[in-house]
Amino acid sequence: MNRKKTRIIKVGSVLIGGDNSISVQSMTNTRTSDVKSTVSQINKLEEVGCDIVRSAVTSIDDAKAIKLIKEKINIPIIADIQYDYKLALESIKYGIDGLRINPGNIGSLDKVKEVVKACKENNLSIRIGVNSGSVKKEFLEKYNGVNARSMVHSALEQIKLLEELDFRDIKISLKASNVPLTIESYKMMSEMCDYPLHLGVTEAGTPWRGTIKSSVGIGALLAMGIGDTIRISLTGDPVEEVIVGKEILKSLGLLNEGLELISCPTCGRTNIDLINIASEAEKVLAGIDKHIKVAIMGCAVNGPGEAREADIGIAGGNGEGLIFRKGEIVKKVKEENLLQELLEEIKKM
Repeated sequence: MNRKKTRIIKVGSVLIGGDNSISVQSMTNTRTSDVKSTVSQINKLEEVGCDIVRSAVTSIDDAKAIKLIKEKINIPIIADIQYDYKLALESIKYGIDGLRINPGNIGSLDKVKEVVKACKENNLSIRIGVNSGSVKKEFLEKYNGVNARSMVHSALEQIKLLEELDFRDIKISLKASNVPLTIESYKMMSEMCDYPLHLGVTEAGTPWRGTIKSSVGIGALLAMGIGDTIRISLTGDPVEEVIVGKEILKSLGLLNEGLELISCPTCGRTNIDLINIASEAEKVLAGIDKHIKVAIMGCAVNGPGEAREADIGIAGGNGEGLIFRKGEIVKKVKEENLLQELLEEIKKM
C-alpha cells in the first residue's frame, strides 16, 4: 500500500512522518508525580515495544517529575497539557520530549507565543488534538453539529495559530468514538494538509470492544495510506494498547518484527483440543523474538496445505499431530507433546 508522504517531525529520538515507521504510542494512567509507579508502567510498555509514551501533567509536581522519570526510561515522553500554559513551560523546563496541547485553550496569544518560543528553542513538536466532544461551538453551529467538517475546521483553526507564529513541527489527531466519523475526519484532513496524523478512536471501550473498534477504524485508515503514529485507547492496562497496536500494523504488513501466529477456526474435522492448544501457544510464543509466521491448524488433512506460507506449524490428528515447515511435514508427535516439540523446532530456526 502507498502511504501519503507527510512532513517529518521529531519526538525525542523517534521520527514521525515521511517514510519513517508508523510508531505505536500509549498513555500512562498513573499519577505522573508518582515517579516509581509511572516509571514501572513505562518500563512495561517498553518491554512490549511502545515507541512513545504520553503522561498527563496536571500540576507543577507532575512537571518536575519528568526529569526523574526520563532518567529511568528509554523512550520519548510527551506531556498532555490542558488549559494551563505554565504547565507546558514547566514540562519543557524539566526535559519533556513533546507536547499535546491545543493553543486555543491555553489563553491569550502572548501565552501561546511563550509556549511556541520554548518549543522552538528546545526543538519540540506539538500535537493538536480535536475530539468529537471538544469541537468549538462556532464550528458546531457553522457545520450543523459534530461531523467531519466541524472537527477538521476546529483543528485547522488551532494549526493556523501555530503557523502564524512560524511553527510547523505539528502532528494532528481527530478522534471520535464513532468509527465512521473518525475515518471521514482523518480522510478529509489528509487531503487538506501534509502534517503527520496521529490515529486513534477515542473512548473505544474495554479491551474486547475497544480492540474491535480501533482495529476497524485505524486499520481502515492505514490501509488507505493514512497515518503516521497510532494509539489504541482501551479501558484497561496500557500494555494491551501497545500489543493491539503492533498487531494491527503486522496484519497490514506495516511492521515486520516479532512472531506472527495464525490458527484455523476449527470444524468437524478437528480431533485435538485445538482451542486450548492455540490459546496456550499464544502465551508461550509471546516471548519469542523471531520474525517468523507460526500456524496452529486443526487437522492433518489440509492443515499444512492451507498454512503453506507459514514458516513452521502444527496440524492436529486423532490424538496426535504433525509438525511442518513451509507445508512440508517434519515429524509426527503425540498430541500432548505437540506444543513442546513445536517450541523445540522454533528454537532451532
